[in-house]
Amino acid sequence: MEGASVVEFSWEVRSPLEHALVSGAHGAQGDAGVSLREIRNFDLVQVMARRGKAAELAKDAKAHFGVAAPNSPTVVQASDATLIWSGPDQFFVLSKGGKHTTQTLAPALSGPASLSDQSHARVLISISGNKARTMLAKLSSIDLHPTAFPVGAAAATSMDHTSVTLWRGAERADGQAVFNVLVFATFAESLWHAMLDSAAEYGVAIAHSEELAQRL
Repeated sequence: MEGASVVEFSWEVRSPLEHALVSGAHGAQGDAGVSLREIRNFDLVQVMARRGKAAELAKDAKAHFGVAAPNSPTVVQASDATLIWSGPDQFFVLSKGGKHTTQTLAPALSGPASLSDQSHARVLISISGNKARTMLAKLSSIDLHPTAFPVGAAAATSMDHTSVTLWRGAERADGQAVFNVLVFATFAESLWHAMLDSAAEYGVAIAHSEELAQRL
């Protein structure tokens, strides 16, 4: 039609938090008690055992990753991937650089398991700082005390009425606890604002990163 405009489409992958995440300081001034960091451009595959194939999946996963996949609410660190419990007979494979995708995992695991690419369906947020646990207590009913939720513990739970996968990662160099959250992309912005509101009184350092920590 004469005079009609043509809409340009872009297929570039963008973070669901692209507009909501503003790097820098937020909330109370001074030293930030909470650090919120979105991790971008990762590979995430959900591995779910087929009916009656859990034992076979466990055997094949150990052969492939060199470690036993988690069969309880924990996280297991392989040489180039983090295996995160996500429910009975299922786990996530979190990695970087295309080493563990549905295509690369299929030859080893597609017999006993269904593989689902979740790389663009989830947002990964890392939370740390001396007030991180206090802030999270406002949003979740999980007991995050170190004796109840040590390094490597995981949970499929909810935060601010939003389903998440939560786990405690390796501590920072300064000894502060680190908590990691996977949330569905469609709910990420809402949860992000809830985190900012909950952490504002402690001061928040906001950032995003393209790098996965060596031990999440």
